[in-house]
Order: sequence, then structure tokens, then C-alpha cells
Amino acid sequence: MPIFKIRNNKVHKLKSNSFKNEKALQNLIEKNLEEIFGVLFIDTEVSTGEKHGGRIDSLGLDEDNCPVIFEYKCGENENVINQGLYYLDWLVDHKGDYELLVEKSLGKKMKVQWDSPRLILVANSFNKYDKYAVNQMAENIELWTYNLYGDDLLEIKMEGSSQIGEKKRKRRTKVDYTEYDLQYHLKKTSKDMQKVFLRLREKILELNNVIEKAEQKSGITYRTSRSFTHVNFRKSLFYVLVRKSKYKDPKKIVRDISGFMWGYNGQIKLKDENDINRVFDIIKQSYKETL
Repeated sequence: MPIFKIRNNKVHKLKSNSFKNEKALQNLIEKNLEEIFGVLFIDTEVSTGEKHGGRIDSLGLDEDNCPVIFEYKCGENENVINQGLYYLDWLVDHKGDYELLVEKSLGKKMKVQWDSPRLILVANSFNKYDKYAVNQMAENIELWTYNLYGDDLLEIKMEGSSQIGEKKRKRRTKVDYTEYDLQYHLKKTSKDMQKVFLRLREKILELNNVIEKAEQKSGITYRTSRSFTHVNFRKSLFYVLVRKSKYKDPKKIVRDISGFMWGYNGQIKLKDENDINRVFDIIKQSYKETL
């Protein structure tokens, strides 16, 4: 789809550009990982050792303290998915090495959550076979494409994710995501609150390109390139965390928690079905902040 710049009520088509090489793409995204993907940069060009004979492009840590592997390709590459799966296996076999890198990068010991590591693949394009393959896998894999226009306009767009939709998928690596799922979290709360959540969840998943991440003990996260809301379950209510700092919030339902939790600035208590639309309105504002 062409992109046009408006000047003096005239449109001018922007010419598609390309990075000089894969390293230029990698450097730009690494410097802006938090802004683009909501991920803290940990390390670059991480060697997997002589035995494995590979080098991971980038390592990060997301808002849920889960590891993230990034691999970049300037063009279309049929081996990028297999390469990423290979690195996921290496990562779960070297948890201690990764945790040391996190401590070295952030200057403090973090409690890394190993229940939901992610693999993000960034390329100029993916073919239909890549998209089909990812849709059959149980691992948290995302396909993102980029377009560069001129020297100063970058478009990043999701092309596929193994986490969109509910299908029975096959696990290809040692990563085990089976301990926590939607039912695990629903069991934490009452039957009435389960119905409330499922109604809210339906509205959230109707938004475009939303990924649901339930494979974590703390709760369920919803995100595009970055997370926009996280739900923590309690017996008679649940807490909804949102990202944006300022909201249209006439009922003053958002509590400011910007000093307490990295990545989220607001917290809402949801106690009954009467508040669903009001809470969803805030969530939608947070969602738009990530686009």
C-alpha cells in the first residue's frame, strides 16, 4: 500500500527505501526496543558457543519479565523460523547465562519469568508458508515486517503470530507453556467474575492484531507490539493494569501507579458487569497508545 505525504493540499508518494544491510536494521531497532516493542534491551550478538555455532541478534526482557529473542532479516528468508526455534532451545538450556546478562545490563538481579519466552522475527517480508508454519506452532512466535520510506519514516507491522486465535498447536522446542492457561486464571475468581472477565475479554479480542498471553502465573496480558493491559485475578474482583498516563476518565476509575510498575501507569478495579464498558473504554485508549 503506497504512503503519501501531504504538502500544500497536494499528496506526494513516498519512495520505499531499504537498509544498507541487516546490521543497520538491527542497530536501529535495538536502540528503540522499548519504544517499538515494549522490551528492555539486554544484549546484542550473543554467542551460543562453539557447540551450537550460532549468534543471537538481540536479547531483551519484556514487561512481564519474560525473555525475548529478536532475529532480523533484510529480505525474505526461508530459514529464519527454524533459526529462531534453534535459539529458543538454546535459551531454555542456558537460563543461568541469560539471567547473568540481565543482571549485568540492568544493574540489578531480576526475577526472570521462564513460563512464556518469546521469539520476534523482523523481516522485509514473509511468505505464505512462513505464516502458515507459525500458525501451527505452540511457541510464542511473532512475525513483524518493516517498510522504510526515505530516511526518516519507518513502518512496523505484525504479519503473523502463533498466539492469535485458539487452535491446537504442536510444540517444536523444549519450551513448555502448558502450566498456565486461561482456565488456570479463571479458577482464581468466582463464577460471577469469570462471566465478567469473559465478556471483557471478548471485547478486547475484537480489537485488531491483539495477542493474548495467558502462559504466566501473574495474570493475562494483552498486547500489540507492546502490552496495553494486564489482568490480575482475585476471588471477588480483578485488577486491570493499563499503560497510558492520561485518560479520558470522567468517573475517575484509574488509579495512578506509574511509580510502582514498569510499563503500566494506571490500575482499575473491576468488580461487576456494570463497569465493563467503562473499563473497556480505558483499555481501548491504552490500546491506541501502542499503535
